[in-house]
Amino acid sequence: MLQGTGSDVGKSVLVAGLCRALTRRGYRVRPFKPQNMSNNAAVTPDGGEIGRAQALQAIACGVAPHIDMNPVLLKPQADRTSQLIVHGQVRGTLGSGNFRVARGQLLDTVIDSYDRLRAQCDIVVVEGAGSPAEINLRAGDIANMGFARAANVPVILVGDIDRGGVIAAVVGTRTVIDPQDAAMIRGFLINKFRGDPALFSDGMRMIAEKTGWSPIGLLPHFSDAAKLPAEDALGLAGPARQKPDAKIRIAVPILPHISNFDDLDPLDMEPDVELIRVRPGETIPANCRLVLLCGSKSTIADLAVLKNAGLDIDIRAHARRGGFVVGLCGGYQMLGKTIADPDGIEGPPAKVEGLGLLDVDTVLAGDKRLVSVRGTSFDGVDLSGYEMHVGETTGTAGNLPFSTVDGHVDGAMSPDGRIFGTYIHGLFADDRQRGAWLKRLGGHGTELNYDEQVHTVLDRLAAHMEQHLDLDCLLAIAR
Repeated sequence: MLQGTGSDVGKSVLVAGLCRALTRRGYRVRPFKPQNMSNNAAVTPDGGEIGRAQALQAIACGVAPHIDMNPVLLKPQADRTSQLIVHGQVRGTLGSGNFRVARGQLLDTVIDSYDRLRAQCDIVVVEGAGSPAEINLRAGDIANMGFARAANVPVILVGDIDRGGVIAAVVGTRTVIDPQDAAMIRGFLINKFRGDPALFSDGMRMIAEKTGWSPIGLLPHFSDAAKLPAEDALGLAGPARQKPDAKIRIAVPILPHISNFDDLDPLDMEPDVELIRVRPGETIPANCRLVLLCGSKSTIADLAVLKNAGLDIDIRAHARRGGFVVGLCGGYQMLGKTIADPDGIEGPPAKVEGLGLLDVDTVLAGDKRLVSVRGTSFDGVDLSGYEMHVGETTGTAGNLPFSTVDGHVDGAMSPDGRIFGTYIHGLFADDRQRGAWLKRLGGHGTELNYDEQVHTVLDRLAAHMEQHLDLDCLLAIAR
């Protein structure tokens, strides 16, 4: 089990790389994360949803994603609550008052999933969440040491040297956690190192001496990690990649409850595309060809943020200038006339006005739709992707459907062919669709095979870890 000295130290990427490295050695490997908190999720073939990072880790193992790989998923909402997903399905809502009690009651569920995975393979690689040093959250924990001790899984602690203070972070973790928890940690590794490794040899030795843990290795920064889907919105906090020679500029409002933002990754890989992240307080540049509204876990709340920041004015001005606007899932709902949440599914019950760019209305009600889809878009181009949403969107006969998928129409588009909305995620991961959109926006299509690129990066990551980490020591620790 890989645990971290904090969030965003690289655990998700390291687990994916380790899964691929061990798979290349001939082992049957499965990924596992007991509890995840993320609005970046994936639909599994068995009709559930799990964290996007675990879906990537399954790909690294060469197997299909499964709900047992992430049995508990928390999806933060606007009113300081989280939607609780258990074994891929909505179980209810957790708030600060019942969070710890409900979480602790899920340990048996987590162990059951873990045991089923163990029966399928030679080794399970487990990812922790946050940090075991958050001792204020230890009671009822199922994400870190609570799980590790219940399942008797040895732990490797990951420190991020890029953020500074890594010696204090690792040694401090050893100091503050319970001695029985500390006994579960058998080794440590330092991630994201830049420069001459010899400069930190004394640091590695000092950490080993002060903790008694085995040094697994000092892993140099792996820049291609940015090409893999991120687990949570922390990955959006850093600066976007600048591409001054890009022909196509796409503006993406970054709203507080943005979800399934891995929809952006394939576009970001295109050399002719520059993604411009627009945060509240900033403006949408006038030279953008497309404004792309991503999904949202709290559509009404995020729409309010967008309006309060004046980005609705920017989007309408962009549309009046003849620019393209695409809304995915929650972004599609925002483009309509109204959004109603009568039962308070995503927050307090409400009905609000949308941006009014599509003649549709949305009611958030009913069961969540979780399904992989195939079909054809309005221009006759084949597509594949998935739906993950609550609610029904309806409109007038004047709307043109965005696509036909699995025998039914999806989404809407304006009569002038400039404003588009769809419930389909993964649209731009489909090379056929992404190529058609790049041509529509003034580019030359695409030469990128996105799925192949992901596998290439995973192979490079696995080789990188083989070179710099003692994987034989890890296997010995794993028994």
